[in-house]
Amino acid sequence: MTSLKTLATAAAIALLSVAAQAHDYKLGDLTIDHPWTRATPPKAAAAGGFAEIHNSGSEADRLVSASSPAAGRTEIHEMAVTDGVMTMRQLENGLEIPANGTAVLKPGSFHIMFMKLKAPITEGQKVPVTLTFEKAGEITVELAAEKIGAKGMDHGEMDHSKMKHGDHAEHGKD
Repeated sequence: MTSLKTLATAAAIALLSVAAQAHDYKLGDLTIDHPWTRATPPKAAAAGGFAEIHNSGSEADRLVSASSPAAGRTEIHEMAVTDGVMTMRQLENGLEIPANGTAVLKPGSFHIMFMKLKAPITEGQKVPVTLTFEKAGEITVELAAEKIGAKGMDHGEMDHSKMKHGDHAEHGKD
């Protein structure tokens, strides 16, 4: 019986460890679920940040800005492919989080864009970012850095010469 108790205790500890790694953040009616980024190559100038933002409220909110000490500039971006050409642009009015809905920031779509990285992002690192919402206010979350290439294309390894960047000639430059 003792070994069963030991096994049950080990399983409970493992479950608690997994739950602790899920890292959700709550701000008013908003829940920021599993914010993450990717590790970058040594000389990468840019990286993306991702999460799901759930709004349980009856009114829409809007992610209007983001900032991070890890980057010289941080913006809310949209990436899209039109006629085979990938475009990326800053969302000047931010990203709407619909009432009783979810906004998904993911590779190849809406994301937080970190430009002018001050240092490479390494796997396992926690990258702080302050998110500012129109109604809910500000919250600082930590993005868990996953391996290079995790869940899609890495910003640091993109061929920026084949992209249109709206008003920016290239990421990492003003």
